[in-house]
Amino acid sequence: MQSKLWTAPELLRMPNPPLEGTQKGDVYSFAVIAHEIVVRQGVFYTANDASPKEIVENVMYGTKSAYRPLLDLDNCDEGVIQVIKKCWSEEPTDRPDFQTLKSIIRKLNKENESGNILDNLLSRMEQYANNLESLVEERTADYLEEKRKAENLLYQLLPKSIASQLIHGQSVTAETFDGVTIYFSDIVGFTALSAQSTPMQVIDLLNDLYTCFDSIIENFDVYKVETIGDAYMVVSGLPVRNGNLHAREIARMSLSLLDAVLCFTIKHRPKEQLKLRIGIHSGACAAGVVGLKMPRFCLFGDTVNTASRMESNGMPLKIHVSSSTKEVLDIFKTFRLELRGEVEMKGKGKQTTYWLLGEDRDLDSTPDPKDLAKETNI
Repeated sequence: MQSKLWTAPELLRMPNPPLEGTQKGDVYSFAVIAHEIVVRQGVFYTANDASPKEIVENVMYGTKSAYRPLLDLDNCDEGVIQVIKKCWSEEPTDRPDFQTLKSIIRKLNKENESGNILDNLLSRMEQYANNLESLVEERTADYLEEKRKAENLLYQLLPKSIASQLIHGQSVTAETFDGVTIYFSDIVGFTALSAQSTPMQVIDLLNDLYTCFDSIIENFDVYKVETIGDAYMVVSGLPVRNGNLHAREIARMSLSLLDAVLCFTIKHRPKEQLKLRIGIHSGACAAGVVGLKMPRFCLFGDTVNTASRMESNGMPLKIHVSSSTKEVLDIFKTFRLELRGEVEMKGKGKQTTYWLLGEDRDLDSTPDPKDLAKETNI
């Protein structure tokens, strides 16, 4: 309680007073210190030997009349008394600021302006208040910068719309999406390549490749779900629905990634061609945030499994497309696909699949807006 004898009453009444205090609170503290210097009887002298706890409680709860230290008119200048009383006024807005105080003190001390202890103390208090205000601004700016970095990191880990909900304390509800297209790819022969490479070479390879991929997918309306080892998973059509554009976006992205792979150089094996196997499939799926520590945005449903099967049953440097994705791509009339035939897939039986060969952008690619707006029931 001893340390609170200089604390302003409004700060004592706050359940969580600001750590940096307030300038009006500092003016009150100045008054208590000035009284201590003038009276020379210790801090908050009241002549009745009240304990620090009693003093603090009286200052905090004194409503009818403000509880303040004893001022002896016989041993103190009237002008100084008035200044002190103004500074410890119960209402913070009635207290002068330090600039006003400086002028008042100088008027009271015209003959010995530089040597007056109160004037000296006032200058120090004013300097402290100004420095404290600058420090608070600096710390606030540091806090906002760290907050921005944390939010940017969260936006990289989760879709922006989902991350914004979490930042604002809202619960994220899992949703079902009727039409999405999912992309899977992995590196053919990655296990053998890893066995013949050092761990650092494997890390550098994946980092170079997926940094290249990440820069490419930014140009499309897609969301990168995750990378697991050499597997790369991307989806379009969620968390923001885009009608039937999801198939077009994933198809164009797949063609761009395949072109990038054909030009990609493995640093520790520059003469070898990296062989990427790609599979895409369209359908319905559920999506939501899973976990509290390191939360992940996960996809669930048969569409995810089928897209994975499309990739594992594909061939190196080719884009394996399911019949459901082909149906959506046919709406745009620009994509060139080749029938592969029926492929036996684990858990799915025989499936008719296609190879995506490319896109003719010069063809009329303006489908009926109704076909774009609605989500195809796949």
